Amino acid sequence: MKILTVGDIVGENGLDKLKQVLPKIKEEKKIDFVIVNAENISGGMGITFKAWNELLKLGIDCCTMGNHTWAKKDIFTFIDNPKLIRPANYSKGVVGKGYAIYNCNNKKIAVINLIGRTDMNVLSENPFIVAQEIIEKIEKEVDIIVIDFHAEATAEKIAMKYFLDGKITILVGTHTHVQTSDEEITPKGTGYITDLGMTGPKESVIGMEIDASVKRFLTSLPERYKLANGECVFSGCIFSINDENNKTDEVERIFLK
Repeated sequence: MKILTVGDIVGENGLDKLKQVLPKIKEEKKIDFVIVNAENISGGMGITFKAWNELLKLGIDCCTMGNHTWAKKDIFTFIDNPKLIRPANYSKGVVGKGYAIYNCNNKKIAVINLIGRTDMNVLSENPFIVAQEIIEKIEKEVDIIVIDFHAEATAEKIAMKYFLDGKITILVGTHTHVQTSDEEITPKGTGYITDLGMTGPKESVIGMEIDASVKRFLTSLPERYKLANGECVFSGCIFSINDENNKTDEVERIFLK
């Protein structure tokens, strides 16, 4: 079993890059299941119905979200689609699902979305406790568990790695838009990377136009972020799963210009 996880899609240019690259990767790498973080796909914040339909046409198996989940009101029209999940540790009663279970190649794959609490400015429940609760609930009915931990702090993601080592198959970090080079298989067989990076404009400040971004830091005055244009990168990871024990055998980090 090969699972491809794709880092934050930033804007319409990032979506175009995904369209160009994904079919080839799926074919060449013999990918069985695809997970994409789509919380920045429309204008850099949120997801529209149009972008959602484009993802479905690409054969995406699961879309995860993050701190910009509700940035576009369109999402309320398709939030209940089984291929879309939002952070499971949002406040109780929020619409949508924090995890879903999928069938693929005679395996049951659970995908869980979590959001961090360090420097995220989002009201949420403790992601460690919520992760543990969900895992205990579903572990006997699924073969593979994948978590997208959408978090700012590297330390928070690494702590989650140690907390869940051996309890899940894959843990990937998203949100910072900067790919880390620390992909690994933990001692107990969990595939891990601190951040997948972004699929979006290369010459940018995490996907945003450079001048406006620099001005914000230079002057400390509010400046409206604008999506950058130009050549895009594609970032992600492929996790090869052992069909006998459902542990990760190999992690291949991908960064394409």
